[in-house]
Amino acid sequence: MGSQQGYSTSQTPQPSKIDRLNITRRSCLTMFVSKNFLAAIVALVAATTSCCSAFVTPSIGNIKSRASFGLEMAAGDTNYNKVFVAGGSRGVGKHIVEKLVANGHEVVALVRSDEAVEELAGIEGVTPVKGDAFDYKSVENNMDGCDAAITTLGGAAATGDGEARRVDYEGNNNVIEAAGILGVTRVVLVTSIGCGSSKDAVPESAYEVLKDALDAKQRAENVLIKYYTNTNWTIIRPGGLKSEAATGKAIVTEDTSAIGTIHREDVADLVVKTLTSAAAEKKVLSAIDPSIESATNPEGNTFDEFSL
Repeated sequence: MGSQQGYSTSQTPQPSKIDRLNITRRSCLTMFVSKNFLAAIVALVAATTSCCSAFVTPSIGNIKSRASFGLEMAAGDTNYNKVFVAGGSRGVGKHIVEKLVANGHEVVALVRSDEAVEELAGIEGVTPVKGDAFDYKSVENNMDGCDAAITTLGGAAATGDGEARRVDYEGNNNVIEAAGILGVTRVVLVTSIGCGSSKDAVPESAYEVLKDALDAKQRAENVLIKYYTNTNWTIIRPGGLKSEAATGKAIVTEDTSAIGTIHREDVADLVVKTLTSAAAEKKVLSAIDPSIESATNPEGNTFDEFSL
């Protein structure tokens, strides 16, 4: 990073009190994750005290919008008219985008390329935005105004020093944080069987191959579960993915030993159903298709379906 020497306040816009408080909140979350609880509490109290004047005279418009939002949540509103989707350019994410608009939702889709923006712009009801999930502000700015968030982010990006950054954690964590800052109380996180309590469901040889991705996804799960207790979250863990037409026979289950295969379009269908299911709130669900033979489940074990 370059030196800040020589910059004046007239040349460089200073962050607002709200921005400074949000930055401190994100720093505090990092401290909590690393168990530096005392430093986190001290930093948050100091930031809140210095920034409290930002909340003294809210506009009438803000008062009305916050009141309306609170009434909707109290009434159990699950319409989620405008949904933010991270990872909507291909695979499960793109199917989710298509199914959401088919069900009458507006969609803001965060994608990485101009080509993806152009492709999704042709779908009525979709606002595609080019952005970087590794960049927190890119996520927050584009999520602002949405009622719910869905993220299917996964993969790694090479850095200049040869290391790999995994969007499975960093990108998903940015989505989770932004939802918390913006008051987006419905979050659906799509990870994978093999994360957390479902680790033993995956054969050891397969787990070793996928270990880096699964560990990163599990870290994102842990942040959502442990630190966003006021969020109506759901975690969907699909089994082995195939890019074939939906069978319509896929299920979700709370059985952490569940393993199997599922088509990407069926995962998307389950995610969209989960979004508006009150029964699925604060649930971790594995997604498989019992109608598909799977090498990971050669015995053909069956699992109890969770009713959405």
